[in-house]
Amino acid sequence: MRHLVIGLLAASVLATPVFAAAPKRQQSAEAFIGPVDGRPQTAAQIMARCDRVIAEADRRRIALEQDKRPVSLDTYSRYNDLWILLNGTDAGLYQEVSLTDAARKAAGACNDKVTAAQAKITLSRPLYDKLKALSATSVDPVTAFGLKRDLLAFEMSGVQLDAAGRAKAQALTEAIGKAGTRFDAAIADDKTTIAVTPAELEGLPADFIAGHKVGADGKIVLTMAYPDAIPVLTYARREDTRKAMFTAFFRRAYPANEQNLRDLINLRDQLAKLIGKPSYAALSLQDRMLDTPEKVHAFLDEVTTIALPAAQRDLAKKQAVVGGSGPFAMWNNSYASDQVKKSQYGYDTQEARKYFAFEKVQAGILKLSEDLFGVKIRKWNTPVWTKGVDAFEMVENGKVIGRFYFDLHPRPGKYSHANAMGLRSGLAGRSIPVGALVTNFPGGDGSEGLMTHNDVVTFLHEYGHLLHGIFGGQEQRWASRSGISTEWDFVEAPSQMLENWVFDYDTLARFATDSKGRTIPRELVAAMNRSRYFNMGGFDRTQSGYANMSLGFYEGPAPANLGAFQRAAWGKYDLVPVPDFVESQDSFGHLNGYGAAYYTYVWSKVIADDLFSRFEKEGLRNRKTAADYRRFVIGPGGDKPAAELIADFLGRPLSLDAHKAELDKDR
Repeated sequence: MRHLVIGLLAASVLATPVFAAAPKRQQSAEAFIGPVDGRPQTAAQIMARCDRVIAEADRRRIALEQDKRPVSLDTYSRYNDLWILLNGTDAGLYQEVSLTDAARKAAGACNDKVTAAQAKITLSRPLYDKLKALSATSVDPVTAFGLKRDLLAFEMSGVQLDAAGRAKAQALTEAIGKAGTRFDAAIADDKTTIAVTPAELEGLPADFIAGHKVGADGKIVLTMAYPDAIPVLTYARREDTRKAMFTAFFRRAYPANEQNLRDLINLRDQLAKLIGKPSYAALSLQDRMLDTPEKVHAFLDEVTTIALPAAQRDLAKKQAVVGGSGPFAMWNNSYASDQVKKSQYGYDTQEARKYFAFEKVQAGILKLSEDLFGVKIRKWNTPVWTKGVDAFEMVENGKVIGRFYFDLHPRPGKYSHANAMGLRSGLAGRSIPVGALVTNFPGGDGSEGLMTHNDVVTFLHEYGHLLHGIFGGQEQRWASRSGISTEWDFVEAPSQMLENWVFDYDTLARFATDSKGRTIPRELVAAMNRSRYFNMGGFDRTQSGYANMSLGFYEGPAPANLGAFQRAAWGKYDLVPVPDFVESQDSFGHLNGYGAAYYTYVWSKVIADDLFSRFEKEGLRNRKTAADYRRFVIGPGGDKPAAELIADFLGRPLSLDAHKAELDKDR
């Protein structure tokens, strides 16, 4: 893209303009990093690429710092190129999907180096001063908004400190990155299993039993991977089996991660206080829609109060299923919920699984995006890191507008949750957005890969992030505003809104068929929707408990007993007592990536319900509504404040009314 130079405007900002010869044209940042290399990577290859890219980013940063010419849009372009480079090591992908422990560790080490290089940028006083000077000129509104956000990022890093303070902030930021890498690695490396007899798996689907071999000792070994853990917690009829799985699952990476988490919390607290903020929560929320801890606490109190009547009704129904006079046990939650759906709403989740074979679900979700947004998805002929990984291109009007990888089944050492990541930023006239989806769904082992409907919801949710990244990377001029670059507590809303389509019969009927090709019955989908709002109040309060724990950890230094703190913070809102053996803080990966802001999921759900209200009125397959949604909500990427994106689509500000109404649907 050709960059306009506004040297005359910038000159009025600088006290003494210096006219220097323009530097020789250099290779573009995107050309320097090149395409994603999807082939398996060795540790040596990962580090070689890492060092090469970071060295180039450092070279360009120093050159920009020392440039004596008046600031211009070219200054901002060169600044944005630094972020293109540092996103081009691909270490985030390699750490999650690499096939060897050595490669994953090398990628983690590279991520630490990237963190250090990023901090050198946002702690650079010369760069800050240049962007500050540029922000005082007559730049266009999109650039002005981007500059405002970028300057805030510098200030949140500590650029306003003196030289000694900036050096300390740099050291703390690097230490935080390393603690986070260790924290994530311990979760991925966890090898927790439980061994059970076939009899102890009574109630599990036949395909689950068939897919797990009985050992010489007569036992079946179950891992903590979602395709093992979730079915056991949902379908095992024996309470002792459910309790054994629950206990193991909620003690993953404990106590291996205790010190890593303590380091992460304390280092972030030290950084916040160095910068002059009372806590890391106060520091890190400044660029969010809810920009103070007080606002988050108030929101959690409000939403849990709204959810309380529904949550109490939910709990009473679950308690009636399992019986007993004592407190409801948390390890019975998924099982009891499933039983209530079956007995009181006529929805059999195991019956529904018959219609959700993985390959058909994947095809259906891709087709849905084609139908909604008028694009085409086709196979992308490119190397991939292991068998079972798929690659696709998105085409519009004959032009490729995005590419993405699907790595969707579990394997040892792989990232154990679900994650969508951006690998290349989309920039108008310069580069095509590229992303990857990493999940752990059934299948990939030769089986049919029958999924629960919850798996289908998760698939569409995570794929929604890829859509956001692609559609938000078409008209953007600046890498810092491309794709999912909105306020971080908005980013889940578009994906949560999209979940509604896999509760729609017309959508499901296009891909949900059983092994004999029979379409999912309309009545089964109707029962699914009758049961949909059951447990929603309880879910809101559980999520708010997680959010309260996430926020609370970062409102000061690490508490003396991490487990006791998280149980109390979670238990403030969850109506089900948290068992005293739960140590889930050590496997709660969001405490690294999301930090204090897990509330994002609850807040985004409120936004998603409001956004969906327009589709409810105008039709789920109304192409104009979908086009407006793309144009106003996800297409702008980070070019506008999230509140404006919402108002542009709805024609009014955000309201909690749709979410309140949803909680009242199960009476």
